[in-house]
Amino acid sequence: MAQLTAIKDAPRIDPESVLPDRRGLFYGGAWHKAVGGRTFEVKSPGNGRSLGVVADASVADVDAAVAAARAAFPGWRDTAPLERARLLRRMAQIVRDNARELALLDALDCGNPAAAMVGDAAIAAAQIDFFAGLVTEMKGASIPMGPDRLNTSVREPLGVVARIVPFNHPFMFAAGKSAAPLAAGNTIVVKPPEQAPLSALRLAELLEDVLPPGVFNVVTGAGRETGQALVAHPDTDSVALIGSVGAGQGVMRSAADRVKPLLLELGGKNALIAFPDADPAEVADAMIAGMNFAWCGQSCGSTSRAFLHESLHDAVIEALVQKISRFQPGRPEDWSTTMGAIISKVQHGRILTYIETAKSEGATLVTGGKIPSGEDTKDGLFIEPTVFTDVTQDMTIAREEIFGPILSVLKWSDEAAMLRDVNAVEVGLTCAIWTNDLAAALRISASVEVGYVWVNEVSRHFLGAPFGGVKLSGLGREECLAELMSFTREKNIHIRYGKRAV
Repeated sequence: MAQLTAIKDAPRIDPESVLPDRRGLFYGGAWHKAVGGRTFEVKSPGNGRSLGVVADASVADVDAAVAAARAAFPGWRDTAPLERARLLRRMAQIVRDNARELALLDALDCGNPAAAMVGDAAIAAAQIDFFAGLVTEMKGASIPMGPDRLNTSVREPLGVVARIVPFNHPFMFAAGKSAAPLAAGNTIVVKPPEQAPLSALRLAELLEDVLPPGVFNVVTGAGRETGQALVAHPDTDSVALIGSVGAGQGVMRSAADRVKPLLLELGGKNALIAFPDADPAEVADAMIAGMNFAWCGQSCGSTSRAFLHESLHDAVIEALVQKISRFQPGRPEDWSTTMGAIISKVQHGRILTYIETAKSEGATLVTGGKIPSGEDTKDGLFIEPTVFTDVTQDMTIAREEIFGPILSVLKWSDEAAMLRDVNAVEVGLTCAIWTNDLAAALRISASVEVGYVWVNEVSRHFLGAPFGGVKLSGLGREECLAELMSFTREKNIHIRYGKRAV
């Protein structure tokens, strides 16, 4: 908190000054124009202004970037693990040193508030340090075989990893999610989101003289061509994606021909469950925190369905309406802004459609649901924090991932019926349970079909604790040793060193 305050109180920086100078493709330690000079324009969701153009990579550009990563792989693979760790820690420090500028850049580019984006930079640096500390944990095992024989396994990096990054935390994912593949000895090609590619380019600028050429590469692209080319490329050995269910399914199809290992964190329609013994004020705070209203609910981990026991429902809603007012949409680059902008016009319109659909299906709008009318927000893509009550599980807003600032409140009295509703969706990422009854907490934790459960906590991640989903929410686990291991393969070596039997 003290660090964040110091950053916010530091001398003001002109937001335009943090934009990257380089707008090309970064691979092989150098910057390149796209074939044919292809580019696309980036606009700020906070004010609609152009942030300039960046390179639009074609299949030929992806070929060149992957070739550079492939050429660099043997040298990086053979770099001593502790030396890789040293370089990663240097990378983490660079992120910390530039946290404020990177936060402003993401605020301009993806619409999330600058104050929240400082936290993203801190998380990215912590993830890089975490995986730097695990480089000596890529261990195999020996198997007893009797006299004159040794059987052991070793861990090896996969090769070239394609990392496809979403728009909601563009810098945090571009930097932090590169850590595990690099620590394991792989080279990497990052594909940032077309809506917010600038912080990944800035990261490449910062790392030009840190990592060996070809170890870290960035290719930007509009549409699907760039990502599809990376996934299907014969020389990418693994694909890691954070994105929608549809995007994950597409990656699986494209990767199937070469049977590539995948790490997928996909969508969520997450539940917060409050029992009768929970404190209404604490539950209201948790519902707000779990919805991630600062970045407009644009998070796959947002607890967008709140199941409130009927005995505390009204008290929670009363507290919620009072507390939610601290989230006011405003200019993302302003350090005092508490709630940012929606990423694109398409998504903005989609969210507004969900609001109207909820009304038509019988949900009660308690607060929000409108485009703010202030002078400060007139040119941006803003929507007020929105809460609906009287929601039932058959309504559209309770079934579909909205990726916007809409919280659905469902009232329950029967535990079995509530659990059926919680598990009725096809995704299963997170769940938050609020109760002081240990038996209830353990019972519900075992019953919800998700990969990550909080009890009397919400939204927080803990390095070392495996994060990931079940059902259509993805494959694999991140933020832990298992993430590092997912970018390695196991090789068994059997040695007979005694004399041959006669």
